[in-house]
Amino acid sequence: MARLRYADLARKPLDVLDMTSLTRDEFQTLVPPFEAAFQTRMTQWRLDGKPRTARRFTTSTNCPLPTPEDRLLFILVYLKTNPLQVAHGVMFGLPQGKTNQWIHVLMLVLRTALRQLGDAPSRSLADLAQRLALPVETVTEAAALLFSMMGQNDASRAAKMQMNRKAAIAARKSAVR
Repeated sequence: MARLRYADLARKPLDVLDMTSLTRDEFQTLVPPFEAAFQTRMTQWRLDGKPRTARRFTTSTNCPLPTPEDRLLFILVYLKTNPLQVAHGVMFGLPQGKTNQWIHVLMLVLRTALRQLGDAPSRSLADLAQRLALPVETVTEAAALLFSMMGQNDASRAAKMQMNRKAAIAARKSAVR
């Protein structure tokens, strides 16, 4: 089965946009900081999350994600499509366990790269106000207005299960041993 590779996808700019939500130029702009963050991470940690003690990281000849572009494509496709890890692994030629390891490593790497570029999401209202060059009070008022528009949902109209009936087996307190 063919694996998804950036070199194959890059021939069609709209496919890159559809799979990652980035244009080909935006994608290429993100590759160098992403690869720098990846190399920094891999000098200290192994793919399985344990500290690196003996050998340094090198990309092997049979690496499932051999190029920086393939690694970035892997994590961006995962974030955009949100597939099951098994399905994502099939798309890139990986078993589910290795897919899980790569996802965990590359999520941290992508976050680090976005922070270095100044494009990471704001985590507080003060950070958001600073990015938007607005007073904190304005952002706080806008957030309060937004949350005030979100009313509580109505109670469910589904019939409630009677917990004191003998037919409600899940609610019995005594168990047969």
